Amino acid sequence: MSRRIFFILSFVVSLSVMAQTYVNPILGGDHPDPTLVRDGKDYYMTHSSFEYLPGLTVYHSRDLVNWEPVGSALDKPLGSVWAPDLCKYNGKYYIYFTTSDGHDNFRNYVVTADNPAGPWSGPIDLNVGGWIDPCHAYDETSHKRWLFLSGGHRIELSADGLRTVGKLEKVYSGWEIPASWVVEGFALEGPKIKKIGDYYYWLNAEGGTAGPATTHMAVVARSKSIDGPWENSPLNPLIHTYSSGETWWSKGHASLIDTPDGRLYAIYHAYDKERLNQGRQTLMEPVEMTSDLWLKARTGKDADKPLALPFKETRQNSAIAQKLPLFRIGKEWKGTQNFQPGSFSVMGERLTVLGAGSSPSSSSLLLFTAPDRDYEISARFENNGNVESGLICYYNEKYFAGFGCNQTLKNCWRRGENRGKGSHGMGNVVWIKLRFADDVLTGYLSRDGKNWEMQRWGQEMSGYQHNILGGFMSLLPGIYCYGNGMTVVSHFKYVKL
Repeated sequence: MSRRIFFILSFVVSLSVMAQTYVNPILGGDHPDPTLVRDGKDYYMTHSSFEYLPGLTVYHSRDLVNWEPVGSALDKPLGSVWAPDLCKYNGKYYIYFTTSDGHDNFRNYVVTADNPAGPWSGPIDLNVGGWIDPCHAYDETSHKRWLFLSGGHRIELSADGLRTVGKLEKVYSGWEIPASWVVEGFALEGPKIKKIGDYYYWLNAEGGTAGPATTHMAVVARSKSIDGPWENSPLNPLIHTYSSGETWWSKGHASLIDTPDGRLYAIYHAYDKERLNQGRQTLMEPVEMTSDLWLKARTGKDADKPLALPFKETRQNSAIAQKLPLFRIGKEWKGTQNFQPGSFSVMGERLTVLGAGSSPSSSSLLLFTAPDRDYEISARFENNGNVESGLICYYNEKYFAGFGCNQTLKNCWRRGENRGKGSHGMGNVVWIKLRFADDVLTGYLSRDGKNWEMQRWGQEMSGYQHNILGGFMSLLPGIYCYGNGMTVVSHFKYVKL
């Protein structure tokens, strides 16, 4: 066989393997605390939305690897939104979730809908605090509904699932983490309960959610009664990062999902060790049932390797980034806690933004979750009035970086501070580009969107992440406009590098 033929055959075989596999993450960028439900052949998933609005974005899939945002369930600020649980009961969808005011004052809420795409009800306070990460469970024997919470607690729900009744009780103490393991703490949280055959399987997160690579995990307990007693799996943990040499750090907070033919998968979050500032991304790996009816995930440290597709007639794609020029607010795009829907209007692929505030952090700010490690974003800005508009990579109100222009001046923002860069001489229409590569942000300016001039203010941004700044946030790219007036944004483009 000639060398040429050998390489052609190898390439064809490689394409065939790629067509039958997927690569984690299944949702790139900041998608923490995944929770999902299957309804026939349809899957729906949501995540913690923290301080972003609209919040609790709901995604839809039919193959578990390609996800499309279909709506959002929360449009009012309640605080930082944590660890939701999405479920379906008697034809109605529920999302139970926790809010935090930043000082360990927790409240738990529920919203409901007849369709996962919405509209969703307003949030209903369940009047139970102190514990986080609510999870709905149904007892097939007593026909009672329960709300399980962190710390191994539970409390009964009313028949409609909209209020708590009775008293909070502790029913589980968790799995003992080996003394030699490096973790943040015990942190028994993230309960998820699924009935499979004769057993209720209770997944919990332990070890803490960030910090050391080995800190997080998902552990399993089971019982034939939802009232317990709960027996810990001899195979624990189900999901875990065992060393910093693995690609995915702090793997944990898992949910179980099944396929129509009974196969099981664990959906969980983890940090890409090369991009901690991307936040916790959503991963998936297959789970098998052992002969003695325990759950086992075989992938382990190879979660970064190609894995067999759950449904072979599909192929993994990156459709989410392709929809960004449509400016679908509440799907790909979102704001912060001061988000004002009236500040934005969309016509075709043109976004009009009313100016607000006196800096990017107090401005009309619109962000999205970049699914890739390295990327470029660019757009045309037409300013009207006394405004500055531009592109930004935003962690929080103190830590962000970006580049923008008013009608005469150009400004870069580094570590949240304004660094003027003189005049641009282009009038009220400018093209701006940001390039994020190898954790370094650089800015570009153009008159026509074709010929770009790099601006000399590069910013290294690997430290813009939770282990340093706290808050469980991530670095999100987007658009800002502050001052009095408005800007029209068009020709928005996202490119994976």
